Amino acid sequence: MTIQRKLLLAGCIAGSILITGCQDKSNPETSKAAASTAVASSVAATTPTATPADPALFIGEPLVKNIYTADPSAHVFNGKLYIYPSHDIDTGITTEGEGDKFDMKDFHVLSMDTVGGAVTDHGEVLNVKDVPWASRQLWAPDAAEKNGKYYLYFPAKNKEDIFQIGVATSDSPAGPFKAEAEPIKGSFSIDPAVFKDDDGAYYMYFGGIWGGQLQRWASGTYTTEDKYPASNEPALSPKIARMSDDLLQFAEAPKDVQIIDGGGVPLLGTDSNRRFFEAAWVHKYNGKYYFSYSTGDTHYIAYAVGDTPYGPFTYKGIVLTPVLGWTNHHSIVEHQGKWYLFYHDSSLSGGQTHLRSVKVTELTHNDDGTINTIDAYLD
Repeated sequence: MTIQRKLLLAGCIAGSILITGCQDKSNPETSKAAASTAVASSVAATTPTATPADPALFIGEPLVKNIYTADPSAHVFNGKLYIYPSHDIDTGITTEGEGDKFDMKDFHVLSMDTVGGAVTDHGEVLNVKDVPWASRQLWAPDAAEKNGKYYLYFPAKNKEDIFQIGVATSDSPAGPFKAEAEPIKGSFSIDPAVFKDDDGAYYMYFGGIWGGQLQRWASGTYTTEDKYPASNEPALSPKIARMSDDLLQFAEAPKDVQIIDGGGVPLLGTDSNRRFFEAAWVHKYNGKYYFSYSTGDTHYIAYAVGDTPYGPFTYKGIVLTPVLGWTNHHSIVEHQGKWYLFYHDSSLSGGQTHLRSVKVTELTHNDDGTINTIDAYLD
């Protein structure tokens, strides 16, 4: 299926949803009552009730169907696969704002012994009400392990509505997790991804533009003004910071992660098919560091390759083409001798972008180190 056909399909499904929404808004009293009911029963909204898109269109099925899940961070702990996703719910918010519809309030952990095997939902492992410094929007998390202790990293908006990154700990990869009283010092924006290198060092990659607020940190301090690069300037960079020995803080000030083209020139902010938007992830293959990420408004998962965890990373191509729904977010992990791509789409909700579901498919590296591009749709 071509990119054009996939985008047309997604537009048709989304269009039907938008038409329904407009009809609801044409009656203010009905809309107000529906919104109130949705907010009051947000817990009930965790059980998917929408009409799914035709599963015959897609290469995979959602890992779980009892809740909506997104932004999967997959890891192998003790020989078992653990997935740390966002937990999408519908709280009745109708404004787009700065990602306002993505009003996630808690995290679940999923696990499975093998890809294709039974998936366990371990239930709620952390709630925003139990994070002292946070006010709302528990977005895409990640996890790490060191010396038998497990760390859950997550972005949330603080009391001033500014995204920071927090950490919670547990003695089990399945949680529950207890949040630290304060966010990580010097943290900002969204989408933390923690990578453990072969020498035992841990690094956090993070950042996201638009609703992720990275563009408000261009000067090094937060401002309410959105500052994007001029057309001839390099794109905004994701960030990296080596973690402290206890994995609770940064051991250094965050640095830019540079993504360059084959000629060594940084990608421009206007290069929307290749530049970084959000959803950083790093995996290591044959001694090379693979930095993968979402291009956001062009809906690709792209990747670049470097020789050190700090980069620079040279753009190489596309890991995943656009999925059903606006967002695209992923992780890449090796398990039992095979590599897998965990990703999400909005097929379970019939195309509602803020109600997504995690899926998995095999990923292959070619002999030259490039990655075979994955199409989430069947031909």
